Amino acid sequence: MTLRSTASPAAGLPARRRSAAWPVLCVLATVPVAGLSVFRAIPAQWPTVVVQLLSFTPWLLIPAGAAILLAVVGRRRWLVWLTAVAAAAQLFWLFPLDYGRGAPEAGAVTVPLTAMNINSEFGQADAAEIVRLVREKGVGLLTVQEHSQVLEDRLAAAGLPELLPNRLSDPTDDGAGSAIYSAHRLEAVGTLPDTPFQMPIVRLTLDGAGTPAVLEVANVHALPPVDVRVEQWRSDLAALARLAARPGNRLLIGDFNATYDHAEFRALLDDGPDGRKMVDAGTAAGMRLVPTWPMEGHRLPGIAIDHLVTSPGITSAGYSVHRIPGTDHAAVVATLAVPSAG
Repeated sequence: MTLRSTASPAAGLPARRRSAAWPVLCVLATVPVAGLSVFRAIPAQWPTVVVQLLSFTPWLLIPAGAAILLAVVGRRRWLVWLTAVAAAAQLFWLFPLDYGRGAPEAGAVTVPLTAMNINSEFGQADAAEIVRLVREKGVGLLTVQEHSQVLEDRLAAAGLPELLPNRLSDPTDDGAGSAIYSAHRLEAVGTLPDTPFQMPIVRLTLDGAGTPAVLEVANVHALPPVDVRVEQWRSDLAALARLAARPGNRLLIGDFNATYDHAEFRALLDDGPDGRKMVDAGTAAGMRLVPTWPMEGHRLPGIAIDHLVTSPGITSAGYSVHRIPGTDHAAVVATLAVPSAG
């Protein structure tokens, strides 16, 4: 007796379609990762839209990881290898091996300084919370961008002058204002030239147990890379790179409107004195995934655009990020060890 199958030939189609769907989904997840990775890998002067997309490079790890899972489920060995390479690139960029590391000279005496920065978003940041954080963290240097007279008055009412009595400020109502508050003696040095936002430079004298340390501080506020202003953004970062190349103890602190994934920011770090790299405290602490913007307002994945960048002879510890009500930027704090002049 001959047995015949009564199953329809089409019965196996759904399973085959499901099997084919996994590689398709894998490719769809991989394409944007691969595309943006090309822009990340090549340090060119990309157009505005690419510059903005590069800010979100750390988040590519999510679709890269999803692509690996889809490749494994789809049982396509070549896709597994391809997606693994793409994910490895994201991990390398997230935790780079070539970032600068602070290293004072052997036997150098250092003076500690806890520094904090906040972009106040047109002076709307909560003054009481800023002062509370300054007190709690033992901050000896506070830099503010988008500083206004209203904020200055509220900071004074909250008791900031008792903690940081020395001040250099130029409040405005248009976002260009700045302020530097210090527990140490400060001397105005000048401003970074040809920048739309104020970037004042001061010299701090830090009194340690022995010989005092001298630290030159630039309050950074680079123009954001939007519309036709991307060239001014590049100009601002190039001017900061020239400043970074000067000898001495230096701190560039503030809103760079740039992440480690921008070639322009990495070029700034590469231009330290004597061919040594400048140090981004957040990157050195392995905290590139901790965002500093946007804390409110824009519904975007968070990115780190506020930085403490030091000359290579300065080490940092205790890097942390703190949300301040009223502003879309977080405060960044770190304790620096500044080599003394002796």
